[in-house]
This record gives sequence, C-alpha cells and structure tokens, in this order.
Amino acid sequence: MAGPNIWIVANWKSNKTIAEALQWVDAVGPNLLRRENLKIVVCPAYTDIEEVKKAVMVGNYPLMVGSQDLSEFDNGPYTGEESARILKDLVDLSILGHCERRQNFNETDEIVAEKVKRAREANIIPLVCVQSESTPVPENVDLVAYEPVEAVGTGSPDTPQDASQIAQKLKEKYPMLQVLYGGSITPENAKAFLQQQNLDGLLVGMASLNPNEFLKIVKIAEENLG
Repeated sequence: MAGPNIWIVANWKSNKTIAEALQWVDAVGPNLLRRENLKIVVCPAYTDIEEVKKAVMVGNYPLMVGSQDLSEFDNGPYTGEESARILKDLVDLSILGHCERRQNFNETDEIVAEKVKRAREANIIPLVCVQSESTPVPENVDLVAYEPVEAVGTGSPDTPQDASQIAQKLKEKYPMLQVLYGGSITPENAKAFLQQQNLDGLLVGMASLNPNEFLKIVKIAEENLG
C-alpha cells in the first residue's frame, strides 16, 4: 500500500431509504475496528446524510460520513443545490467529478474545480474522480479516485496492475497525491487492488450497498495493514 492511510469509501449513489440506511449503519458500524490509518467513509443519498451522521455519532463508530456531490455555488438562489456551507456540519468528505456526474449532468473540469474550491472553503475533503492520467486534478486536491468509465457499474474492472500504473503516473504529475481505485470493486477482487504499491484504497459502488459485502472489503483492508 502506497500511502500512510488506506481509504475505503462507500458510494451508495441513488439508493436506500432512511430506514434502509440506518439498517446498514447498524450492521456495519459495530463491526468496524478503530485503526488510525484506516479511513472508512460512507456517502449516502442527501436525504439519508443527517440520520446516518446521527447514528454514527450515537454508536461512536469509526466511520466518516461523506456526500456524493456538492454545489459549485455558495449559499444563495440556487434551487435544488446543496452548498458546501450547508453540508459542512454533516460531512467530512465529498465525491466530486464522478463520471456519472460528467456524463449525466454535463459536468466539466472547470465545474469540478469550482466544487473543490467550495469544499475546501468549508473544510470538506474533496475526493476527485479521474478517468485517466490525463484528467486534470484541481489545485488543493490530495485525494483522487481513478475510475475508468468502462469499469463503472459494468462488472468489468480494470486490472490491478493497470490501475497501479495509472496511479503512479498521477503521483508523478501531482506529488503527495493519494490515489484510490473505483470501478466494479467486489470482495473477490479487492485484495488484488489493495496489494498494489501505488494504490491507497478503494471507492466502492454496488458492493457497498450490501453491508456484508462491504464488511468483507473492509476486512481485506484491515488484513492488508497487518
């Protein structure tokens, strides 16, 4: 493992009611070990964030709460947007520039860079998704997830070796960068990715919806730490 921390980030996308979200926290939270260099993050739908945050705090679980996005705008007349200043009391991290945002909502590199600025102003960690080594990484970003478009939600992940090579190229361009891999991660392939020298963790989509599957991935990360 490349960096001082291993990150395992759950991206639920547009899934789970509040009741289902709380069931997930009840199943996952008590089974997480408190390890200083293992960062476990769950990114629920906006409607679930506040209740998930409360459940994590009440249970005192070693689980960070994140958002799947935030607005490029500050507070103001932006109907339907969730600003960083509104989210800052609820989340520690925000996933920005996911390929589904780029594809479905026409997000550009410039928009992602503005979202990074808003996140930093609110002391929210920006986790920026990049699709290749040529995707620009905005200023003040030290955490990215390499997510090749063809691997997201398809069940056809990139190879661990290729992901590690992409991560190495990114780190050569952006020193101090931590690079996660995302795209069709499962308990069956997680170990191979986590063993790669240049990868600092995983961004988990579909497999994160099932608490048992997610816990298996976390367990693999714990074992990788030794």
